[in-house]
Amino acid sequence: MRVTSLATSSGVMEFVDGRYIGDPFVAKLCPECGTTSPASHIEGVGDDAVHCDVCGAEVNAFRFSNGYVIVLDRENMVSLTVNKAIAETIAADAKHNAALPDRSDQHSILSLARADIAGLAARMRPFLGNIGTIPSRDLPDSHNAGDFGAFLLDAPHGFSFTQEELDRHKTDGHMDTNSVREGAILICPVKVPGGGIYMGDMHAQQGNGEIAGHATDVAGEVELQVEVIKGLAIDGPILLQNMDDLPFLAQPMTESERTAVKALGQKYGQAEIEDNAPITFIGSGPTLNDATKNGLDRAARITGLPYDEILNRATIAGSIEISRLPGVVRVTILCPRPILERMGIAHLIQEQYG
Repeated sequence: MRVTSLATSSGVMEFVDGRYIGDPFVAKLCPECGTTSPASHIEGVGDDAVHCDVCGAEVNAFRFSNGYVIVLDRENMVSLTVNKAIAETIAADAKHNAALPDRSDQHSILSLARADIAGLAARMRPFLGNIGTIPSRDLPDSHNAGDFGAFLLDAPHGFSFTQEELDRHKTDGHMDTNSVREGAILICPVKVPGGGIYMGDMHAQQGNGEIAGHATDVAGEVELQVEVIKGLAIDGPILLQNMDDLPFLAQPMTESERTAVKALGQKYGQAEIEDNAPITFIGSGPTLNDATKNGLDRAARITGLPYDEILNRATIAGSIEISRLPGVVRVTILCPRPILERMGIAHLIQEQYG
């Protein structure tokens, strides 16, 4: 995974009333000529730089309430937010600095040149916010999860779903999970012939939760290895995180810890010690509580372990972690190896954790 952008921009967004029908991500509207999802172009720099191709009106459906431009050092994996003057210089050649691919059909966010935070240094740790297999019905990739997907329920545009339809067709490919990064193994549901692998929404960095609503979206290059697992019926993604990303309680024990556990068992007469390994289930829903319940349900259904046992395992030998607000979480447990073998993923566990 390699970032190619020289700079990007992000921030906390607000919607502009009158410039969308129900959902500004899906159904934009020109407030002057009434064209839906109008083709547009860039004129100048700043909040009002996006204009309708039909009538020329300013049509951006979003505004930053607080935003920044950040330059990237891809070799040393650090970054720095810049002041307004520098942001405007970068905006003057936004496509080059964003490194938009030749066939990319979008405007660079750098054109807005918003610079409310200057001089903030941050590490880079790139990952993919969108990666998985395509849904079995057409829907926007940004809404391919239980939280943003909820905005499609009975929506007043062409992507209207019922709850049952959304649950049946989505694949939770839009996770914004920062541990879906180089070295991770992601196991995805397949809902169309051929799988339909897709990816995008690369971020230069993001803390748990993507609390601002957006992170540092960048262009980049990704190389994948793909394997088909026959007979594993899953509804959402399973993640085998890098060892460094695992929650503390779910990290495989060291040799000295295992020795101590064996001695502890002998002290009390407990000879049986479970052979297990970490596994992470992605859960999504309209809220964090819904997402957590969804992840726990998936863990119980796929492993065959009782739901309440999953609760106990996540409490003493795992964790619930926020991937994105309002509703994507990681449910990590230590799972008995015979179950992993039955699922057909024991070889992947061995590859990732030994």
